[in-house]
Amino acid sequence: MFQVRRRVRPQTYLIIYAIAAVTLVMFHLPLLEIPYYWDEAGQFIPAASDLYHTGAWIAHSATPNVHPPGVMAWLALLWHLLGFSILSTRIAMLMLAAFGVLATFLLSIELSRGSPGSPAFAAVTLLCISPLFYAQSIMALLDMPAMGFTALALLLFLQNRIRASALVCIVLVLIKETGIVVPLVFAAWSFWERRGDQWSNRSRAEALWFFAPLVPLGLWLIALRHFTGSWFGNSVFAHYNISFPLNPVRLIFALLRRLYYLLIGSGHFIGTATLWYAWKRMPLLRDRPWRVAFTLAAAHVLAVTVLGGAVLERYLLPVLPILYAAFAVSLRALMERPRKIVMGVMVACLIAANFINPPYPFPFENNLMFVGFVDASRDAAFAADTYPGLVATTFPMTTALAHPDNGYLLFPHPVLELPDFRPATIAALEGNPPPLMIVYDTELDSWHIRSTRAFQWFFGRFYNYQRPMSALEISQLLKMRIARHWENHGFSMFLLVHEDANVPRYLRH
Repeated sequence: MFQVRRRVRPQTYLIIYAIAAVTLVMFHLPLLEIPYYWDEAGQFIPAASDLYHTGAWIAHSATPNVHPPGVMAWLALLWHLLGFSILSTRIAMLMLAAFGVLATFLLSIELSRGSPGSPAFAAVTLLCISPLFYAQSIMALLDMPAMGFTALALLLFLQNRIRASALVCIVLVLIKETGIVVPLVFAAWSFWERRGDQWSNRSRAEALWFFAPLVPLGLWLIALRHFTGSWFGNSVFAHYNISFPLNPVRLIFALLRRLYYLLIGSGHFIGTATLWYAWKRMPLLRDRPWRVAFTLAAAHVLAVTVLGGAVLERYLLPVLPILYAAFAVSLRALMERPRKIVMGVMVACLIAANFINPPYPFPFENNLMFVGFVDASRDAAFAADTYPGLVATTFPMTTALAHPDNGYLLFPHPVLELPDFRPATIAALEGNPPPLMIVYDTELDSWHIRSTRAFQWFFGRFYNYQRPMSALEISQLLKMRIARHWENHGFSMFLLVHEDANVPRYLRH
């Protein structure tokens, strides 16, 4: 079996990386020029553009926040080399995704020592077809790059390459601040394992290496405090991501949602059942490497649960290499025929999850539903652009209309940004309604779960939820007419026109 600790030529890693990169690009060919989606358009692309155009490390085209500038610097570099375009952005992110695949492959080999067969190939297969990784691998966001460096840092730590692991952790915290969990876990393991008589000066120095990532992260926070007046870039971000999640009910609900996605959703329940079956039958899963890996996964899940107002599944990406490696190794506890069946069913479930939406509300970025949202947004932006007047809508449609760099329009269109479609917000427009309005829902709800009393009571009490008005309700209140309607896999977007607006004829029918 392939051994990671053997001396491997650099060309071997380059070949594996090249295969991963070419495969990912081929799989994403239809999406390489898709316009920017949601947080890409609202935060990370503007921040990277500020760095690219003006050299500003702290964003001024978007509200600054605590996220370090590592990914933005990578995009600015690739834009200088490949040109400023959506295509170059997608290629830049796929390059990082291929690095993550390579790191996952090598980590899986390390974790599968003593297991027959080649579980690493199964782990990489599960990762590449998982809907979350497939969608996120082209997006200019932080969690997919953080996944690759988390996997590499863990691999190096398990190989006892302490300094190299600590250096990778420095890069990791410059990609995403929650990456600080990784070196702290490694430091804790080092102190625990080398306590007592084994605790030498050299061991102490090795453990202290994992405190080095605190330095660049601290310098970044100091810079934010100096230039923005807030340690986290802005006080609203700090409240939403630090104070707001600490309510015990919200903490428990967020943790349950994270555990559901990792252990049950998208067909993961099959891998979880296999892992449960293999736990007592494979001592390998209880050895030190897996104890370190599971500790890191648990610490990361806990960190993003405590520090995160938005319970987004993409925050769990750094855990997926460990999870899929565990699923792949667990398959070796089965006989050959059941193993092939279980693997085939898991693959089928993951592939299907790319296209089939769950029956409950979920972020579109978890699978290919984000493509449907972008397509509808592009059509709505083009239709609204035929009228030169103000268009009222909410984020992220405002970025599609107002910022041509996001790929929806060639020129900026005037917008009135609304915070939401709640009754109070819409009622404020009643005296002076806009000529055009784009109305849409930010989540699918095919089972109408949000209409139930239980949902509205729970989320109203603990998340300040208030049911948004539908396009029909808004049109009746503001005396507007639904002129256009776009639908994609259950998602709907509406263009509303005021009855007194002087709009092109085709918008009147």
